[in-house]
Amino acid sequence: MVEFRRVYKKYPNGTLALSAATFHIRKGEFVFLVGSSGSGKTTITKLIMKEEDVTKGKVFVDGYDVSEFDKSEIPYLRRSLGAVFQDFRLLPYKTAYENVAFAMQVTEALPKEIRRQVPMALALVGLSRKANVYPSQLSGGEQQRVALARAIVNNPSLLIADEPTGNLDPENSWEIMNLLCDINNRGTTVIVATHEKAIVNSLKKRVIALRRGSIVRDEQKGVYGDEDKNSQVYS
Repeated sequence: MVEFRRVYKKYPNGTLALSAATFHIRKGEFVFLVGSSGSGKTTITKLIMKEEDVTKGKVFVDGYDVSEFDKSEIPYLRRSLGAVFQDFRLLPYKTAYENVAFAMQVTEALPKEIRRQVPMALALVGLSRKANVYPSQLSGGEQQRVALARAIVNNPSLLIADEPTGNLDPENSWEIMNLLCDINNRGTTVIVATHEKAIVNSLKKRVIALRRGSIVRDEQKGVYGDEDKNSQVYS
């Protein structure tokens, strides 16, 4: 589903964000990316979504070498991806329904498909009764659930969540994580970049840990760990 082959990412200011990153995520897996700020987690998500270009190496998504994609191919890649972010990124002057529908409109979905899919996505995240409510009228947890509905409304094969609980209290954090687990159980591959040690340690999913751009640990049923004291590097 997702494969990195000795991927390097160096920014113009000289920062080496990733160094020889190599891993393979199979279809249907749930994977946590963990590590301190600046370790390379967000860079990995941006390379998968083709928001950044690799400096060296190969990135494959669903069998396609996206590191070689040109700009005209990027929209087709993103139709198969869903993304959730820490800051929700909702359109403030659109209702919950309209925010979710917008994700289908940009893919030129038919109106009848939108009318069918959007209520289903909102129901899945428990927000059917908030369809006509604007983001400013929703709690942080509800806003993130709208963002999650928007991310899954096109039935993506891969869902990427970058610090999805970063602005939420513990109760809402767990609600979002339980929804991500439910989505994964339906067959969607899920990648979550997070600092939430308690959640990672409790769920016991696969953990890929990074430190200073290098993968220092990759284990099934993993825990958060103290990566700054882990000297082994996978490359």
